[in-house]
Amino acid sequence: MPGADNALPRNRFLRTESQVVQSLAVPATAHATVAADVISATSQLALDVRSVTKDFGPPLLRRIARRTSTPYRAVNDVSFAVPAGEIFGVIGANGSGKSTLIRILSTLLLPDGGDVHVFGRNVVTQALEVRRLINRVSADPSFFRPMSAVENLLFFGRAYGLTGEETRRESLSLLEQLGLDERRAREPMLKMSRGQQQKVAVARAFLTKPRLLLLDEPTTGLDPRSKRDVQRFVSDIRRDHGVTILLTTHDMEEAELLCDRIAFLAEGRIVAEGTPLQLRERIADGRAVEDVDMEDVFMTFTGRRLDEDEEGNPDDNG
Repeated sequence: MPGADNALPRNRFLRTESQVVQSLAVPATAHATVAADVISATSQLALDVRSVTKDFGPPLLRRIARRTSTPYRAVNDVSFAVPAGEIFGVIGANGSGKSTLIRILSTLLLPDGGDVHVFGRNVVTQALEVRRLINRVSADPSFFRPMSAVENLLFFGRAYGLTGEETRRESLSLLEQLGLDERRAREPMLKMSRGQQQKVAVARAFLTKPRLLLLDEPTTGLDPRSKRDVQRFVSDIRRDHGVTILLTTHDMEEAELLCDRIAFLAEGRIVAEGTPLQLRERIADGRAVEDVDMEDVFMTFTGRRLDEDEEGNPDDNG
């Protein structure tokens, strides 16, 4: 079988996307059992993050230049809560800690401090149960690219414990919702644009009908049409299926369009949180709220523009 183009992470607590897929190879009935058990209490939070921290060693060049071995704190005392059915946005510059945070929430990376619960399940001590409730889309997903989109989804469907017929039917339906017809879905992914490949990644993440979907910059680098298709799909699955979604993005317009609430992340810390209206009101200072630009809001709370990379995070490109 052709190899999936994965880059192995260097951190020993990190696992690749394919390794996590293998760990999800449980019977489909197990998904339903855990989901019914955990989600029966509608008042329960979908995501409860309390005082989470994560440290990494400093990059080699910084160790040489500054002669220090002090670890870098990529995520610093982060706390927030997301009710079931909400779309919660995390916005920050490159290096702010967004991707590290997503890896912790998705059980790919162990926190050094704090607690995370997904529908009441601890991501460290109950990781297997958490994985049955979540799925994740990254900005650079891996596939078996000589294979078609449908063949890829059939492979991952089997890893998730779904039947072939069930996966085939659901795959074509999801891809159609994302604007990929059956003819295109049966072509090798090598012939697909980046936007089309990202649509397949989104479809793959929703194959298991997760209750919490973690979207790590899912529309970065996409053409305008693909971006709109993915954004519409995200909005639709929340409306039609009650899915809770955590979205990281560089796109302020996308965050305002999709998110109920937004948190700004800077140097690993949440520096502001609220609805777009609440965040505007906090800096309006007598101006009409509609005249306050969200880029200005971000600048006020973080002291930097959204397109400015943060220095020093050795494991976070988002």
